[in-house]
Amino acid sequence: MSALNLVALVSLVSTVFAKQLDAHPPQQQHRHWAQICSGNPTNRIRGCDRYGCGQFGADRHSGKGKHVGVDVICADGATVYAPFSGQLSGPIRFFHNGNAIDDGVQIQGSGYCVKLVCIHPIRYQGQIRRGQQLGRMLPMQKVFPGIISHIHVENCDHSDPTHLLTPVVPPFPQQDTRWATLCAGNPTNEIRGCDRYGCGYYGAPRRNGKGKHTGVDVICSDGATVYAPFSGELSGPIKFFHNGNAIDDGVQIRGSGFCVKLLCIHPIRYNGRISKGQTLGRMLPMQRVFPGITSHIHVENCDRSDPTSNLERGKGQRE
Repeated sequence: MSALNLVALVSLVSTVFAKQLDAHPPQQQHRHWAQICSGNPTNRIRGCDRYGCGQFGADRHSGKGKHVGVDVICADGATVYAPFSGQLSGPIRFFHNGNAIDDGVQIQGSGYCVKLVCIHPIRYQGQIRRGQQLGRMLPMQKVFPGIISHIHVENCDHSDPTHLLTPVVPPFPQQDTRWATLCAGNPTNEIRGCDRYGCGYYGAPRRNGKGKHTGVDVICSDGATVYAPFSGELSGPIKFFHNGNAIDDGVQIRGSGFCVKLLCIHPIRYNGRISKGQTLGRMLPMQRVFPGITSHIHVENCDRSDPTSNLERGKGQRE
């Protein structure tokens, strides 16, 4: 091949490759955003606290409108990273009052446009790459003592960014149909026996004589860590008692061919994907409501069938 023909071939290949890059930028290979805050590799979303809830569409305390972003958990002072590659612009003043967290920046690129608020960026202009250090989390506790510190993440068009924040989760595992351990301290998912409040097995009669128990009660100490029994999609909150007592909280998980409600727990978040065995939340203080009961998670299949066989893991058996 002559030198002239070789140059022409290289030029042709470069042109075609450039067109392909224009049509499919490298950033588009990532259908999920990168980790936003150090210490939160899965971009966990704030649950609920006395200031409100962090999921998209949550009611605002004032009763005016809905939450148009999501709150990604981030400790005060933590390093913040760019979720995707793009162009910076700012500053973004969310509170317009100059308080300690009234700062932020916008990133536009890779087919996305997002505002990250309650952070102090390294700079407000220029290009930034996915995963590159963007800035630091501001001291939210100074403004809202006791809140779950977080970055407010808001799409520029006010659409829901939740599905972009959740990490890539492998296909739901089907080879092991047994559920994982639900509660720390109870590796075999032992079911509550009987106490003065009733019994924990499926189909147990209720004390008021009305109906049967449509779930099972997995023993769990107050305050213990609760884990996802299988991989799936979260939804909630689930209110079982509908009276706002200390244990009136829970969440649903759907996936892996299962759908279950876990009640009397406070989940880390009510929406998004979760992996089997991942921390789901914590056990609520059941002793405050029913002193002397065997504290437990109420586990109920969405179709009210018996979940006992999925919970049985064998004595001392671990994954």
